[in-house]
Amino acid sequence: MLVDDDDTTNFLNQALLRRLAVADQVLVARDGQEALNVLHTHCAAPAAPACPVLILLDLNMPRLNGLEFLRAYAQRPAANKPAVVIVMLTTSLHPQDLAQLQGLPIAGYFTKPLSNEKITQILQQHFNHPAPTV
Repeated sequence: MLVDDDDTTNFLNQALLRRLAVADQVLVARDGQEALNVLHTHCAAPAAPACPVLILLDLNMPRLNGLEFLRAYAQRPAANKPAVVIVMLTTSLHPQDLAQLQGLPIAGYFTKPLSNEKITQILQQHFNHPAPTV
């Protein structure tokens, strides 16, 4: 699932994931609240097939930003919290922003833009997936 308020970024990331053929389905949410709603809808049952296994999360968004999403996600009951890898995508590697991520349920972070190399690293590190062929 892509969680970003920028339509162009979502379009480009969807195109990259399709080109690499690494996802059967890509869900998109424009802010953290919409992402929580998507998880509620698509992850109602444990191991639901439509439940995302990876969330690429923007830090700065209106309504509910990436940090607020992570805090709300961490507060969900275990039965409503799917096993998902959350990777922060941001334009900021400011030490203050990074410090706020400590203790939150993320697997890592990358600076934007998303690239073949970054997707490959995520897939290899978290899913034991071979490098996609381009």
